[in-house]
Amino acid sequence: MKIAILLPFKDTYTKDKAGSASIWVKDFNKNSKYKKKITIYGHIKNLDKNKLINKHNYINIDYNFDFYIGSKNKKYVQIFNNLIKDKSIGLIELHNRPNYIEHLDKKLKKILVFHNDPLKLKGSEKLNERINLIRNCEKIIFVSNWVKQRFFSGFKTKNNNKCIVIYPSINRLKKFPIKENLIIFVGKLNKSKGYHIFGVAIKKILNEFKNWKSVVIGDEPREQYNFKHKNLNLLGWINHDKALKYYEKSKIAVSPSTWDEPFGRTSMEAGSRGCATIISNRGGITETNLNSIILKKLTSDEIYKNIKFLIKNKKKTQKIQKNSFNNVLHDLRINTIKIDNIRNELFNNFSFNIINKNKNLKIIHISNFGQRQANRLYNISIAKKISNGFIRNGHDVIDISDRDVVRLNRGLKNISKGMDYFNNLLLETIDNYKPDGLILGHVNNLNKSTLEIIKKKHKNVKLGQWFEDNLSKNGPDPITNNNNFINYIDYLDHNFVTSDPVNLGLNKKYNCSYLPIPVDKNIESLRCYQNKNPIKDLFFTMSHGVNKGVLKKNKVDVREPFVKKLISSNPDIIFDIYGYKNNQPIWSNDFYDALYKSKMALNLSRINNVKYYSSNRIASLVGNGILTFVDINTKFNDFFSNDEIVFYKNIKDLSNKLKYYKENNDKRIKIAKKGKEKYFKIFNNEIIADYICSRLFERNVKKNIFWMK
Repeated sequence: MKIAILLPFKDTYTKDKAGSASIWVKDFNKNSKYKKKITIYGHIKNLDKNKLINKHNYINIDYNFDFYIGSKNKKYVQIFNNLIKDKSIGLIELHNRPNYIEHLDKKLKKILVFHNDPLKLKGSEKLNERINLIRNCEKIIFVSNWVKQRFFSGFKTKNNNKCIVIYPSINRLKKFPIKENLIIFVGKLNKSKGYHIFGVAIKKILNEFKNWKSVVIGDEPREQYNFKHKNLNLLGWINHDKALKYYEKSKIAVSPSTWDEPFGRTSMEAGSRGCATIISNRGGITETNLNSIILKKLTSDEIYKNIKFLIKNKKKTQKIQKNSFNNVLHDLRINTIKIDNIRNELFNNFSFNIINKNKNLKIIHISNFGQRQANRLYNISIAKKISNGFIRNGHDVIDISDRDVVRLNRGLKNISKGMDYFNNLLLETIDNYKPDGLILGHVNNLNKSTLEIIKKKHKNVKLGQWFEDNLSKNGPDPITNNNNFINYIDYLDHNFVTSDPVNLGLNKKYNCSYLPIPVDKNIESLRCYQNKNPIKDLFFTMSHGVNKGVLKKNKVDVREPFVKKLISSNPDIIFDIYGYKNNQPIWSNDFYDALYKSKMALNLSRINNVKYYSSNRIASLVGNGILTFVDINTKFNDFFSNDEIVFYKNIKDLSNKLKYYKENNDKRIKIAKKGKEKYFKIFNNEIIADYICSRLFERNVKKNIFWMK
């Protein structure tokens, strides 16, 4: 099930202008166990995606509200309802807009979070409105006890099991930061935040204590307080993370709000970064930091007196700083778990109306199916094997070979004609076929404008990609490969790579999963171990020259030095190597014929120190039942034992094992047979296809797959 978070209409989900609701959502979803199931909806006029807090799970309600006559809030919610329709949404998390509740889908479960005084918000001002909110929401969360008490004004009871306080929270620092003689103020520069009295006090302090400075973060165009001093630095608004860095440097923080703050995030953040914090006694501010100094009077003289006290009493100040730092009231990790527990409770207690959750799917699979190569690559085509897996699992699949379509429809004078034809063909196919998903495999002929149309016109279609090429920075063609991988990333719901995404750091940036190379019972059909009279010892083929079928001129493969040394180190071994020197690569049945004539085979990629990486070669070798040597650095020993694949450490180790298994046929045959059986058991294309569906379409897998991470 998925979670949709709806931000207030004017709350900006950007790094530099995030409001209280946006910061809450950013913080609590960062480490949530549901983060992959969460999509955030908001409205940003003139959206710049690079400024978003997180662009991969944010959808902008893109509508020109400037010219809309009527309730903008109502229109905003209506568009949101249309966007989440048929998206398997089970839960809506709504922030600070109780008046939106009546316009949301009645069938969906709702959590309402109050960031402000409920008695001053439309939709909760009246007692009967708040009673209805309790009826229509599964949970109501308040950012402080003060906000909760305000909500229950007029109630006979002051509590309800649907209502809970979860404070805005902060991550703890591991080490107390290095401090400077710095006094900080953060917030709008107006009377409500007490800036008018802080400014008077700080000028007096800076005149008296020449070795101290002050920094002010915030602005307010509607109220102008021009406090100037050579040691007073006015930074305006800066992004939230940078503001936290200033707290870390500051010894003293001042939050003298004159209005009833619902919570008072600035004092919590200041205390968590080891500031001695001076606060007012208004609203929920005193719930933020138990080690702060509370102002008795909201005057500039009172602020001056307390700042001066902290400056002159170093030991007292240090004690306050350390106590604040070591005793953070609202730990982000703990409160994230609380919110996740609420979500978990709701998901377990309610059944959601999910349309066609378990139906057979309609899938368009776009990749290079090699038709222009007369299908000579059929037995090394991952695309073909994946499509076959979908079909065997009961799904309907349309295969589109993008490179073939483009090439066959190029104009003599207009090269782009082929690409235009392909993109139009895809759009028309989607209109006719109405697929559930579109899966890309190494596609580079798809226009982003086409994906924009698909996303807007067919909102329920899931988009994913699989990517075989090595994505390591130390691998071959790293820039090209990575550019190809991320080319469509903003439009994709899930990505699959044939390396461990955690090892590559991809899981932190993208919704990415490991994809093993599949085998197909009709393609990897050989049982090489049954050949009683193999005439060669070691089979290996390098694959450069795939497109033309012959070696590229002046092309040097990085594996050639390894192969050369291996051959020279083993004069008694009969090698059968293709794509090396003048021995051309082999394809199709020629590949199978040569493979069947050998005792053993080498799975050697152009880079072998990337966890779980391999090309289709490993499936072609192990899956066809030949004893296969694999570099131990690939970590495939996480999946296979030494009784199924032979792992080597270096050329010397490989050479020794070559000689051993050449002479020990019984053991060679046994390992080859077990390797094939194991590979088909864990990595067959039906399992792989089911796995792709589980990730992309959020379906349950038919079998428990041990390598799902």
